[in-house]
Amino acid sequence: MVVAVTDANFVEETKEGLVLIDFWATWCGPCRMQAPILEQLADELSEDELKIVKLDVDENPNTAREFGIMSIPTLIFKKDGQVVKQVAGVHTKEQLKALVTELS
Repeated sequence: MVVAVTDANFVEETKEGLVLIDFWATWCGPCRMQAPILEQLADELSEDELKIVKLDVDENPNTAREFGIMSIPTLIFKKDGQVVKQVAGVHTKEQLKALVTELS
C-alpha cells in the first residue's frame, strides 16, 4: 500500500528501513503515470522490503523545499532515515525493482 505523508509526519514515516518517497502533484501528468506503477510495486513487495510513501508538493511545500525538489515526479530512496538515491521522471516497475535490489 502506498501511504500519503505530509510535512508534519514525513520524518516519522521515513526514518526506518528502505523507503521510497514519491514527490508528486495532482496536476502532473507523469506523476499520474507513475502512481499505478508504485501501487503495483507496493502490492508485490512487503513493507519490510520497501515502504512506499507519496508527498503532494503543493500541499507540503516545506519538505519538497528541504529536499530541493525542482521537477516532479522525483523519487527519493531513504535507508534508515538517510537519502541513498534520487531519481527524476517516470520509472518502470522493473527499473524500480532493480534500484530496490541495489539499495537493499
